[in-house]
Amino acid sequence: MTAEGSAPVSQDEAIARVVESAERMGVELDEGEAAEWIAAMAAEATGGDVVLDVGSGVYGHRVTMLDFKPEDLAHFRKVATIVGLEDRPGVATALALSGSAAQSKIHEFPADADFFERVHIKAPSRDEACSILADVIRDKALATFRGPTHRLCEVTFGTWHQAGSVSGKAVKKGTPIRWEPGAVRAGRVELQLTDGGTHEMTWQEAATDPGWCKLDWVVADEVRGRLANASNVLDPTWEDPEGKIVPLDGYLDPYFQEVYLEAESIPLFSRLVKELTGDAVDGYVDQLEQEVWKYTVKDPNYGKAARRLYNIFRLTGRYHEAAYLRELFDDQVTVMYQVAALVRTLDEATDEGSQFDPEMVVGQTDQLIMSAIKALEGEAESTIVGHLLRLRDSLSDRGDHETRQHDIEGVRTAAMLAVNDYFRDRMTAMPGIKSYLDEIATRDG
Repeated sequence: MTAEGSAPVSQDEAIARVVESAERMGVELDEGEAAEWIAAMAAEATGGDVVLDVGSGVYGHRVTMLDFKPEDLAHFRKVATIVGLEDRPGVATALALSGSAAQSKIHEFPADADFFERVHIKAPSRDEACSILADVIRDKALATFRGPTHRLCEVTFGTWHQAGSVSGKAVKKGTPIRWEPGAVRAGRVELQLTDGGTHEMTWQEAATDPGWCKLDWVVADEVRGRLANASNVLDPTWEDPEGKIVPLDGYLDPYFQEVYLEAESIPLFSRLVKELTGDAVDGYVDQLEQEVWKYTVKDPNYGKAARRLYNIFRLTGRYHEAAYLRELFDDQVTVMYQVAALVRTLDEATDEGSQFDPEMVVGQTDQLIMSAIKALEGEAESTIVGHLLRLRDSLSDRGDHETRQHDIEGVRTAAMLAVNDYFRDRMTAMPGIKSYLDEIATRDG
């Protein structure tokens, strides 16, 4: 590791600096484990890009696979039966874990079950490919609309070509269309235009410009007795009759954060990643840096910034900074990130018609209360526990909606404040990370 304008620093010296920063901020970091992980990262850098775990059948980028723990595979594969799309004539898929689910070794308190799926469509024309994609997404949404272990929350599909509002919420031209379950079932959503008129957006019209595609559910883990958010972000591609591959959303996603669940999808994966340009890593890092700027300058959320910085440092060889960051993700305070996500999940799970076990909902609220007590102290603890206790009562008897929303927002605000302060203080205490953030802050975003 070399600082600009200074002499090279040995690995022992670099690790010592990491340990010193950790000790100063009360972060528990085992020097031996850190050195072992850094050595493993450096060794993997000399191998191929993609690694297959023969025993489990999962595969992914060599760097990502170092952070994946296969113990939860059975659970994620069960969730995959809900969120994953099925192959059909002319449509091939490759489903993967992403986000904290793909980095299970370092995320002690993952907030969501995030999936990513490549959807490859062979069709005579782009319009027909988009129409097939529309059918695939809507069929999946309707098939998983509601059940004992899941509930559809939202589908993101299509792009607004006019500004206006939907159900009182403003939407901007060029932004994704978010479909509530009822709108998906009806196949239409009404846009109130800024000039006072209306426009009925149909599912078929949205298919002409799919944009960013994503499905969200609440799912139940009956073994653990808890609920979670589950999502599937799609990367749709079209192959024309001449064999040319075109991303239907305008962008072919790289594969640096995904753990693919089935070895049978390797041929499709291999075919698609060949389409990536030679500077895919640089482009991906640039994208992450823009998000770091957003989450440290424009809209501060240092927890999200830390996750992106970790991926940047792993891919660019800054392993010492990455080793420091990976120790931050399992601190008890970071459970507040999970709390902030799950209070909304619990609310959605108790909507009218929900089939989730009420005892599971109340039990998980009790778990969140205990997590807050362990993680916080003083005024922060009393504030968030007070909101959670009232929320528990409201969820038990499906009480007043307005009061419940007030408590949900109170929990989310207090939880994210605790997470934000924790990550900001500890990231800026590490000189190498602070200088990196200072440089990012000078950009225009």
